[in-house]
Amino acid sequence: MYQFFIKRVLDIILALVGFAILSPIFITVFVALLIANTGKPFFFQERPGKDGRLFKIIKFKSMNDKKDSSGNLLPFDKRITKVGAFIRKYSLDEIPQLINVIKGDMSIVGPRPLLPEYLPLYTSEQKRRHNVRPGITGWAQVNGRNAITWEKKFELDVWYVDRLSFLLDTKIILLTIRKVVKNEGVNSADNLNMPVFTGSKS
Repeated sequence: MYQFFIKRVLDIILALVGFAILSPIFITVFVALLIANTGKPFFFQERPGKDGRLFKIIKFKSMNDKKDSSGNLLPFDKRITKVGAFIRKYSLDEIPQLINVIKGDMSIVGPRPLLPEYLPLYTSEQKRRHNVRPGITGWAQVNGRNAITWEKKFELDVWYVDRLSFLLDTKIILLTIRKVVKNEGVNSADNLNMPVFTGSKS
């Protein structure tokens, strides 16, 4: 009942309330990035959602599009703007994902949506992370995030899928808030400081 109906209703309510509360911050960051990124405040990228269906995730754009002489994007540390570094530090770049939640692409809590090219690399067990909507935050994010291996991250994702409940979601939200306030790393970017996933060893 919770997973198939109540969770979705709560997602919409929380996303709308959250968007209303955070709207002054949203507008401030929007204007700052509009200037810093020469008119490009948002970042859009395809990510796999529930059952592997692709959708476009929306985030605040924390990096510019500067390229080297060969036309390749410069490394992360050469492209992140001062505004971008600030919004990442406090997870403000995640705010636009509330739009994804309202649309039904994502949930407040669930496995983080990764890159589409990883889809064929998952084991049958790891693929079960896509049995639910991806989330803005999740069990792996409050249990190490980029400090753990890909295999452990996926193990935590599947653990969440098997135990999804209102109490677990509430716990994850509270842990996320605490970690963001304490700046303990939940705010780090997806895959930042993580090697590219090339498949599990077993």
